[in-house]
Amino acid sequence: MSNRNIDLNILSKEELLKMRICDLPIQIKGTWLQTCVDELYSELEKKGIKYFPPCYLADEWLTPDGEPVVGIAFYLAHLALMKLEKEMMLDCEGGTKEWCMKLLRHEAGHALNYAYKLHKKKKWRKYFGEFSKEYGDTYRFRPYSRNFVRHLEDYYAQYHPDEDFAETFAVWLTPGSCWQEKYKGWKALKKLEFIDELMKEIKNKEPVLKKGKKYWQISSIKKTLQNHYKRKMHFYAEDFPDFHDTNLKKIFSEKTEERSESSNAYTVIKKYRKDILKSVSAWTGEKKYITDDLLKTFTNRCRELKLVIHETETSAVLKISIYLTTLIMNYLYTGRFRGKNEKKVACSSGL
Repeated sequence: MSNRNIDLNILSKEELLKMRICDLPIQIKGTWLQTCVDELYSELEKKGIKYFPPCYLADEWLTPDGEPVVGIAFYLAHLALMKLEKEMMLDCEGGTKEWCMKLLRHEAGHALNYAYKLHKKKKWRKYFGEFSKEYGDTYRFRPYSRNFVRHLEDYYAQYHPDEDFAETFAVWLTPGSCWQEKYKGWKALKKLEFIDELMKEIKNKEPVLKKGKKYWQISSIKKTLQNHYKRKMHFYAEDFPDFHDTNLKKIFSEKTEERSESSNAYTVIKKYRKDILKSVSAWTGEKKYITDDLLKTFTNRCRELKLVIHETETSAVLKISIYLTTLIMNYLYTGRFRGKNEKKVACSSGL
């Protein structure tokens, strides 16, 4: 039986995971994704933009560096794959129409930037910075900065000048965004006004670059879904609830009949929370909200795992403070709470 005739709905999880991505019988045409792409093109057309970036299914959301095309995460092309993505990754990026449109507008910003070579303009560099700036493995953001728009999660505009442009473009393109009012008094408004001016310049004009290479297209990906998720789960390990479990269990103990009278670990952390925050922030120099977010993760996980302290509260607080300090220092130098991860090169990813 041809792979194109395989019904993904009747396959078990194990059978799905054994399939190679290139063998998946999926496409954009005829799915809800086609409706989203058509809506994107309609929004561009209403703004007088003549170039409609070709969209294709890729291993994740992306716009290859310098290529005026848009890659859409393949799992969105079939309900069975969306369910698998959510089960494996705890979420399904772009899994609602609103979310999908946000990502499409962002990636379209990249594609138009490349198609019209906008980043070569002096004014582009004035407002967004040097396009040639190297992408880091991670980035640290300022959540209260008014220099950047807020479109995608995690303050993505602060990652890189190209991302800043794509995010600002997405806000500008979004119907009913009322960006003139929403960003009144923000430095980001100047960027939005520049994009408004820039889009008028290219209105009804043909792009400099009309075709692009569709890197990481699913037809060229021979790895199985199982290997795909193995690598993806490793990359995003610290985003999973159980990321700290092993170390928390070293600091505390799991509740047993013998330890039934022991103090709960989460109550001890809550009891000394302010002292821990004050101490760790003082020695690391990190903002308290970053440290507090991580400490809340510890507290919730200790409650879920029913961990208890098996020594004095002083000793337990000392150990959790040391562990927290170690993670924060790693975050200060790498942007993540663990060591560097592998990074896909030549790619401007949506997230």
